[in-house]
Amino acid sequence: MSEPAERAQKLDAVDELAGKRAEFVLDDVVYLDGNSLGALPAVVPGRVEDVVRRQWGELRIRSWEESGWWTAPERIGDRIAPLIGAAPGQVVVGDSTSVNVFKALVGAVRLARPAGPVRDEIVVDATTFPTDGYIAQSAARLTGCTLRPVAPADVPAVLGDRTAAVLLNHVDYRTGRLHGLPALTTAVHEAGAYVVWDLCHSAGALPVGLDEHGVDLAVGCTYKFLNGGPGSPAYLYVRRELQDRFDSPLPGWNSHAEPFGMRADYEPASGAPRGRVGTPDILSMLALEAALEVWDGVSVAAVRAKSLALTDFFLECVAAYVPEGRVECLTPMAHEERGSQIALRCGDAGDVMKRLIEQGVVGDFRAPDVLRFGFTPLYVGFADVERAARVLARTLA
Repeated sequence: MSEPAERAQKLDAVDELAGKRAEFVLDDVVYLDGNSLGALPAVVPGRVEDVVRRQWGELRIRSWEESGWWTAPERIGDRIAPLIGAAPGQVVVGDSTSVNVFKALVGAVRLARPAGPVRDEIVVDATTFPTDGYIAQSAARLTGCTLRPVAPADVPAVLGDRTAAVLLNHVDYRTGRLHGLPALTTAVHEAGAYVVWDLCHSAGALPVGLDEHGVDLAVGCTYKFLNGGPGSPAYLYVRRELQDRFDSPLPGWNSHAEPFGMRADYEPASGAPRGRVGTPDILSMLALEAALEVWDGVSVAAVRAKSLALTDFFLECVAAYVPEGRVECLTPMAHEERGSQIALRCGDAGDVMKRLIEQGVVGDFRAPDVLRFGFTPLYVGFADVERAARVLARTLA
C-alpha cells in the first residue's frame, strides 16, 4: 500500500464526520461533484412519498395549514440560517437563485437611492457565474444604472458616491477562490452602498457569518453543498434592519401583508415573508427540508476543517501521483482564499473528465480547460480523495 493510501486510512479513522456518510445514498463511485449537485440524503425518498401520498393525496388542500405548507418558506429559511451565520427571521426559501439575485440586486439599488447623492452604478464581479452577470445587466437597465464589471480584488478601488449596489460571489465557481466577505462588505458600506453576496458555492461548505459581518442581502442555491436535490428552491437573506425598507421588484400575493385579502393595492408583509412572490414549490421545498436533517449535530466549523484537510490531501496526492507539469492548480493554496473545491487546468480536460467518470471518479469539466473537483465533507472521505488522485494520474499518464 502506498504512503498516501496508508495516510488516508488513518485520517478516515479519526474523522469526526465519518458517520454522516451513512446518511446518504451512495455507491462505490468517488463523487466529487457535490458542488454541482449534492448526493441524496437517505431520509428524503420516504419523506417525499409522505408528502405526495398523504399530505397531497389524502389531505389535499388542508395541507396548506395542517401540514405546514404555507409557513414552509420561513420555517426552512430558519433551518438554513445557522448554516450561513444568520439569526432566525431573515431567510426565506423559494424561487431560483437567479430570481432571488434579481430581487436582491434591484432591492439594493432601491435601498441606496434615498441615502444621498444620485447613485446610478452597479458594480458586479467580472468573473461571476454567467447568470449573475445577465441579471445584473437587466437590473442595471431597469434601474437606470451603469454596470461596472470588475475583479473582486479591485472592488474597493472603484467604489464611490455613485455606487448603489455591489454583487459578488463568495467563492469563484471556476477556480474555487474564496473572496474576502468581511473586508469587501466593509468597503461597500464605507462607500454608502449596499452589497449582495451569492453564496452558492460556500453555504454548507464553510462559515459565512452574514450577521457578524453586517451583510445587507444574500442569495444562494440549495442543491449543491446543502444537498436539497435537483432544482431545489433557493433562498434570500435580508438583514433584519433593512427588512422594513426592502422594496422587492417582484411583489406577489404571497408577500402581501394580507395575502388572502385579495386587495388591488399592494402592501408588503413584514419580515422575511416580504421576499416571497408566488405559490411555493411545495414538493421540492419539503424534499429540501428533509435533506437538511443531515445537518443535525453538525457544526459548520467542523465541516470547514475537514474541507481544508480534504483539499490539502488531494493536492498532496496529486503532487505525489500525477506526472509533473501535466496539470496546473488554479485554486489558491492559502486556506483563507480557498473554498471547498480544487480546479486543475489541463489541456485535454474535457476528454480527461469523461475518462475519469468511466473509471468511477465523478468531477466536472468547465470549458475550455478546467477539471473541477468538489469536496463535500459530510460524505467524502480521505480514501475517496486518494483514489481520485490515483485514477487521475493513471488517466493522465
